[in-house]
Amino acid sequence: MGKTLIVVVILLIVALLVGSWFVGIRNQMVTKRETVNSAWSSVDIALQRRSDLIPNLVETVKGYAAQETTIFTEIAKARSALIGARTPADKIAANGSLDSALSRLLVITENYPQLKSNENFLRLQDELAGTENRIAQERRSYNETVQDYNTYIQLFPNSVIAGMSGFARNDAYFKADDGARTAPKVNFNPPPQTAPAATPAPAH
Repeated sequence: MGKTLIVVVILLIVALLVGSWFVGIRNQMVTKRETVNSAWSSVDIALQRRSDLIPNLVETVKGYAAQETTIFTEIAKARSALIGARTPADKIAANGSLDSALSRLLVITENYPQLKSNENFLRLQDELAGTENRIAQERRSYNETVQDYNTYIQLFPNSVIAGMSGFARNDAYFKADDGARTAPKVNFNPPPQTAPAATPAPAH
């Protein structure tokens, strides 16, 4: 009877230790997943901020380049897709399309010197540049938290607990291309004018 009791006590202690270990790892997964969600929320806010700037930017450009209808249509479609996207993966894809359309718009503006000196346009470009920098920072942080989460749940024996608890790999990354590593260069300011070379005085 005494030996049986000892075995039962030992089994209970082992069960408690294993249970505590299981709960500890699962709680860490929950924490890391919530960190990913929080990082995504910061990205989403920055993307929304840029989306809010775009209509005013487009209207300002239209005042000088109304004939550029193709790029205006592309931007409108990309912005609508971003607004309508519900999952991080869908928003990341829509954001890529919007990045591409905005880049083409900025190239077009180089053909309109009067637009580049417009005060409203200059103000918008400053706000857009700041927002682009914020997006670059936030999505870099988001990618890091996703990578940390994915690595943690794939390590053994964490992977076993993840499978039992419904924790799946998150593949909603921002692609690590040139546009994702650095903020797009936004520069609407005209190049500095160089002084004309002095005409040499005629020899006497």
